[in-house]
Amino acid sequence: MTGTRLGCIADDFTGATDLAGLLARSGVRVSLRIGMPQAPPSDTSPFEVIALKSRTAPVEDAVAQALSALRWLQAAGATRFFWKYCSTFDCTAEGNIGPVAEALMDALGADQTIYCPAFPENGRSIFMGNLFVGQQPLAESPMKDHPLTPMRDSNLMRLLTPQVTRPVGLIDRLSVAKGPDAIRAALAEHTSQGNAHIVVDAVANEDLRDIAAACRDLPLMTGGSAVAMPLPALYQSDGLLTADAPRMTAPQTAADTIILSGSCSAMTNAQVAAYRATGAPCYQLDPLTLVNTGQAPVLEWLAAQDLAQAPLIYATADPASVKAAQKKLGVAETGALIEDTLAACALGARDAGARRVIVAGGETSGAVTKALSVAQLDIGAEIVPGVPWTYCKSEGHQIALALKSGNFGSEDFFTRAQTQLETP
Repeated sequence: MTGTRLGCIADDFTGATDLAGLLARSGVRVSLRIGMPQAPPSDTSPFEVIALKSRTAPVEDAVAQALSALRWLQAAGATRFFWKYCSTFDCTAEGNIGPVAEALMDALGADQTIYCPAFPENGRSIFMGNLFVGQQPLAESPMKDHPLTPMRDSNLMRLLTPQVTRPVGLIDRLSVAKGPDAIRAALAEHTSQGNAHIVVDAVANEDLRDIAAACRDLPLMTGGSAVAMPLPALYQSDGLLTADAPRMTAPQTAADTIILSGSCSAMTNAQVAAYRATGAPCYQLDPLTLVNTGQAPVLEWLAAQDLAQAPLIYATADPASVKAAQKKLGVAETGALIEDTLAACALGARDAGARRVIVAGGETSGAVTKALSVAQLDIGAEIVPGVPWTYCKSEGHQIALALKSGNFGSEDFFTRAQTQLETP
C-alpha cells in the first residue's frame, strides 16, 4: 500500500524530531513538516509528522492548530493518528495535553484514548500512574524548576483530570505485564465504566510493545515518542505497510558546523560544560547584557570564527540565573530575546557556510527552523535515542539539522553529534 499510514501531531519541534527519529528506526521514510503545511498534501511519506509550536500556547490556539493539522493528515490519507507531547508531560494546569487530545477524539469520533509518555531508553517510566525521571519522581526531578512548565506533581491522573471533561482511568503495571490481551480487556472495562482518558504504566520497552500491539487499532493514541516506535512493524504485520515502502537516503553536507543552545535543562547545562572543556570556541549569551547591547557583539564574534571548529553559542544557564533575568525582563521577553538572537546566529552561520546545525532546546529549535525557512525535514539516523539527524534545504543550501530536546542526550552530545553524522 502507498500513501500516509500514520499521521502524527507534535506540540513542539524537538518532540517532533524525537518521534520521527524513533519511527525512522524502521527504515521507512518519515517526513516532518515544520509548522502547519500551507499546501495540500503531495508526495507524502508513510509516516507524516507535523511539528507545532503549541506546548505553551493558549488552549484555544493549541486546539485550533491541532485540528488544522488533523485535517491535513486526513487529506494525506492517514486513518490512524498520534498526539505527541513531552516524555515529562510538560503542561500547565489548563493544558494543553488534555484539551488537544479531547478535541482530536471528538473530531475522530473516538470514545477513548491512552496516555503513555514513558521512554525507558531515556529514563522515563510510569508506575501506578506516577511518572519518573530516572529514579526520581517527576516532581522531585529538575523538571520542577522548568521556566515555562514547572512540574510539581508526579501523578499523571491528577495532572490530566483538570484538563479534560471526561473521566480518567489507569491501566497499571500489573495489567500491562500480562500482555496485549489483558491491556485490551482493561480498555474495554474502562469503556464500560465511562472512562475516556486512560493513563497506561510502562517501565520497559517490552511494555511499550505490548501497549502498541493492544492499541494499534485505536483512531488516536497519545504519548511520548517511544510508545509509537513499535507501530511500523505492527503495521507491516497487519498489511497496512509494505516491505518496499519508501526509505530515506541521506544527502551529503559540507562539514562546517554551528552549535546553538537555548535550553536551560540540567542535562544541557552539563553538555555545555563538557563542550567548553574540549577547548572549542564558545560564546555565552546573557539576556541582561543583550537587552543593552543587542545582537551585534555575538554576530561579530561569530563572523570571526572558523566554522570547521564547530563554535558553540549558548544561553544555557543555571535556574537561579534564569529566574533573575526573568524577574527583571519578564518571562516571555527573556525567552524572545534569546530565541531571536540564536535565530539570527543561525542565519549568520548559514550565510558564512555552515551546513551542519546542532540546536538544543525546543523553543530555540522552533526559532531556528523558522529563521532558516525550513518547511520540511527528512529524518535520518539517530545520534542518541530520540535525537536524529534531519535534512532540509535553506535558501538552496543542503543542511543537516539536529534538534535536541533539552533533557536528552549524554554529556558528550555536541561532540558525538558531529562524529556520528551519517554519510551516503
